[in-house]
Amino acid sequence: MAAEKPARPSLKVVGDAEIYDLMRTPETTAERVKRLQMEARALALEEVEELARTLKAAAQIADRIAQGGDAYPVGAREMASRLSSDLPAKAESIRAIAAKTL
Repeated sequence: MAAEKPARPSLKVVGDAEIYDLMRTPETTAERVKRLQMEARALALEEVEELARTLKAAAQIADRIAQGGDAYPVGAREMASRLSSDLPAKAESIRAIAAKTL
């Protein structure tokens, strides 16, 4: 009976992740601050993009309610109608503001 080889962990490439070079000198404080600021900006832009996607999804739901007829209360349909037209523009405005910061 042949002995089983231990399973080797599979390797995978992870996005734009940096691999820290152990042979390089440590970061200076200024380099570290700059790197952390870049990471913070990237995370903030991701969150802004998530908000824009959520606003668009909310606009779609609002449109369904606005078009839902008598199944929904009149006030809810009216508010949903306004939201369905306002939210996509708000999402694009947020994206434009974020794009200016790049």
